[in-house]
Amino acid sequence: MNYTESLTRYTANFIDELARNGMTDVVISPGSRSTPLALVFREHPSIKEWIVIDERSAAFFALGLAKKSKRPVALVCTSGTAAANYYPAVVEAFYSRVPLLVLTADRPHELRQVGAPQAIEQIKMYGDYVKWFHEMATPEGTPPMLRYARQKAAQAFAFTEQGNKGPVQVNFPFREPLTPDFTLPDIWGAEKEKSTARINRMEGMKYLGEEQIQELTALFGSSRKGLLVCGPEMNVNFAERVCELAQVWNLPVLADPLSQLRTGEHDKTHVIEGYDAFLRDSEIRERLQPDYIIRFGAMPVSKAYLFYVKEHSHIPQFVVEENEGFRDPTGNDTAYIYADPRQLCSQLIEKAPDKLSTAAWLDEWLHYNQIAKNHLLSGEETQVTEGEAARGIAAVIPDQTTLYVGNSMAVRDVDSFFMVSSKAVSILCNRGANGIDGVISSAVGAAAAGQRVTLLIGDLSFFHDMNGLLAAKQYQLPITIVLVNNNGGGIFSFLPQANDKKHFEALFGTPVDLPFEKAGALYGAAYQVVSTERALKEQLEQSYQQSGLSIIEVKTDRDENAVWHREKWNRVMAEIKEGWQ
Repeated sequence: MNYTESLTRYTANFIDELARNGMTDVVISPGSRSTPLALVFREHPSIKEWIVIDERSAAFFALGLAKKSKRPVALVCTSGTAAANYYPAVVEAFYSRVPLLVLTADRPHELRQVGAPQAIEQIKMYGDYVKWFHEMATPEGTPPMLRYARQKAAQAFAFTEQGNKGPVQVNFPFREPLTPDFTLPDIWGAEKEKSTARINRMEGMKYLGEEQIQELTALFGSSRKGLLVCGPEMNVNFAERVCELAQVWNLPVLADPLSQLRTGEHDKTHVIEGYDAFLRDSEIRERLQPDYIIRFGAMPVSKAYLFYVKEHSHIPQFVVEENEGFRDPTGNDTAYIYADPRQLCSQLIEKAPDKLSTAAWLDEWLHYNQIAKNHLLSGEETQVTEGEAARGIAAVIPDQTTLYVGNSMAVRDVDSFFMVSSKAVSILCNRGANGIDGVISSAVGAAAAGQRVTLLIGDLSFFHDMNGLLAAKQYQLPITIVLVNNNGGGIFSFLPQANDKKHFEALFGTPVDLPFEKAGALYGAAYQVVSTERALKEQLEQSYQQSGLSIIEVKTDRDENAVWHREKWNRVMAEIKEGWQ
């Protein structure tokens, strides 16, 4: 067997095994050394390939696609700094627990550390940000080596999903010639040679024993002011289950916008979504002291909630993790419950104690929440504000679609102004590392999963990732981008740095003064600029009737925006405290 045949069969068996394990999508960036992987992926009948030229954009595209589809997505790039450009998205995938399979092509061993072009150190180049790394053997076509290729493919796929999901790197040293031979018979391997690795990999559900459940219910049953908190979470079935727990136990449930509790058909009568507005006041935080807190998912976006839990560090707090990890930045003496969150809710529902949280406790949260909603949803400014942009999206976004949200102010405005809805809208955001890079690419990748996407993003984040618009143009993906342009970093206007008038604009405001409509023209987008919330809603509804890429620019003023937000919050807190008199 010559080298080309060995290369072809070896690579084809690896990729076919990925398909057998459930791989459906691969994102490929062009390059020479990755030719075997790129061509064989494209030839495979069961895997859809997406070609994204810029590797940084490609990695975030794959992350968005994996996040939305809830399936591992493969990445393929050539050797050298191409692989280094994956780094930001790999970090995000690790912290946000998104399954990515990073397949990096490399120079063979004899061309490393000898000055060969495009040869950098790729062994474990992502360090501890991948769950598993493997350096593949150089291609051979013998039966033992084809079985080895399949085994490593199955292992790599499994590692992306086992425990907390996340990224995996497999490094491929390829010698020339690099072009596979697709005229060979049976390159995917004979049926009898194919592994059953996926069938042989079975995982059970983690759950608490009867004694542990009784211990928890005894503790919670002796308390009168329990609180459920739900941070970022992707499982819609969990939303229904935790809301049922809240009803049975008579508990308020604080729902982060990324928890998937605010949207959908489940009962939301106990859902509190306006807590960020009134927990900004220290007296209100003290008045709402709970007896215990159970948190599901990652830490919520709200900094006001962070203050709340820090100030009540003495009360029992429990964080539920499905597999492993310690996600509590408060420094509190937190107890961890490692169990499937849906199963835990079912067990607690079944063992509900005789004494539940008081109706007065729940009613107080609901009353404050309604006051917050009344103020946050009222009024319409003559010039649209950033909060109104989030509010307008919430009002008209279609059912069965996705809202992707940028970091900094965008996700905080969604937290404040996107209230509960019966629409089945997924709300996604890159909250693992909270970066503003790669957001357009992630949103476009989410659209590649087959559902229309609305992206709410700020101008600096948009500038960071304009390359991501190319995939939307190439594949005519259905995405509407609401670009909030306050000419700089709007979130810093809410922080102490804003008081430093000498250095603020240069270091934090960072205006870019770019005519973004030209970027829209470059990528063939339908582009509109709106000045009112009503006009935004009208343009959104029009964009939802169109295919392809639409961009709606909302121009705001950073200083005015900060004042407008603070006035809203102050009215909420003032009305709540007036009711105490």
